[in-house]
Amino acid sequence: MTLTKIRTAAASSLAAAGLLFSLAACSTPAATPPATSAPASSPAAESGAASGPCDGVQVIVDSGALEQEAADTSVCVPVDGPTLASEVLDEAKVKTEGTTQYPTELVCRVNGVPAADFDITHKGGTHREECSGMPAAFAYWALWVKPAAGTWEYAQEGLATLQVSPGQSLELLFTVDGEPATPTA
Repeated sequence: MTLTKIRTAAASSLAAAGLLFSLAACSTPAATPPATSAPASSPAAESGAASGPCDGVQVIVDSGALEQEAADTSVCVPVDGPTLASEVLDEAKVKTEGTTQYPTELVCRVNGVPAADFDITHKGGTHREECSGMPAAFAYWALWVKPAAGTWEYAQEGLATLQVSPGQSLELLFTVDGEPATPTA
């Protein structure tokens, strides 16, 4: 089974269960003109990577193959116990935006990336993220979790329900045409 078929089947199953997460919107034309370019880096992005081991949750945002780095950040967020991923992202000053159809279930933009006027180059041509409905199968934000002593795993829940604990890492990674396939951090 191809990755696209697996993603489509998984998205259908998750939609039925109300658990859609970390995906960009499809290419349905927008009713309003797109916004202009992405905003400047957030304070969290300016802080850069943590200088040592993270006693809390390491939050990483990687625009990956998108080549629009305004969203990139790595910051350690102090937590005492299991905490909702959405709260950890808020503490890290990482702003996520959903879609019109799925405002809290999907992630369309992270810190304004991809900008509405940004052409995403993919194998089939170019795509502009409208953030209106279901995700494009070839260009989306993926949510990843890594235990303190483990490997990256694709998150099985969305930001509103996923809980992360001290020592774990949480990454939002933008993937275009399946690349990068997994986080590198």
